[in-house]
Amino acid sequence: MAATGPVAKRRSAFDSGMLGIGLLGLVLLTAPVATFLWRAVDSRDAFARQETRDVLAEALILSLWSSTVALIAIVLFGTPLAWVLARHRSRPMRLLDTLIDLPIILPPAVAGIALLTAFGRRGVFGEWLDRAGITIGFSTTAVILAQIFVSAPFFVRTARSGFLKIERSLEEAAADLGATPIRVFLRVTLPLSRSSLIAGAVLAWARALGEFGATIMFAGNREGVTQTMPLAIYERFGAGDLGAAIALSSILMALSAGFLIAVRLLGEGSAPR
Repeated sequence: MAATGPVAKRRSAFDSGMLGIGLLGLVLLTAPVATFLWRAVDSRDAFARQETRDVLAEALILSLWSSTVALIAIVLFGTPLAWVLARHRSRPMRLLDTLIDLPIILPPAVAGIALLTAFGRRGVFGEWLDRAGITIGFSTTAVILAQIFVSAPFFVRTARSGFLKIERSLEEAAADLGATPIRVFLRVTLPLSRSSLIAGAVLAWARALGEFGATIMFAGNREGVTQTMPLAIYERFGAGDLGAAIALSSILMALSAGFLIAVRLLGEGSAPR
């Protein structure tokens, strides 16, 4: 039975208030994107300049290459880690779980300093590597390490959720039929968690592609060596070339939108029917 009188009025007022606040939040979230797209159209002439095209080519190639290498490493090492976290819930594992999430909330500058203290020339491991003639800081390798550090948690989180959804009885049934643990993992566990693994990989790749703070602190901003797309945008903006910065940003936004659509499609495909 529908509410009437004062109850209905209060509910109507509440609904109107929530709608108004929601619309305000929608404006705050969509207005920057809308104005950016409008300015991107006006800045299309920046693509005609050879300097902009050269910066775009170098930075985009480096970003795509480094983020792909980072993603391969994340999947290779993150998949077993996610499986361990899903299968073992002891107190040490819960602590490890928290440590893995830490890069997500670390300020970018702190993440960069942390990488320097570990792998910089005066870092704990970097000093040993430097004695062996291996320099990581302010190199392309540093870009990849920074991307791995900030992006891996996104893959591990999503992959772990996928492993947790698998009914253990299916794995146990395969084992009872004589399948070895590695065969159960490859033929049962991975296929059943495929959607989560792919979604996690897409999220990690998108995060790696957009990484800025830790990269500039740990790898620097050297054209053709460590200057990824976000760093190239920052440099163009700092030089007062807003048109080029917007043009480069539009490419990065298009890639990010593509990643977001891919994640949404994967989520719909894995949803129960």
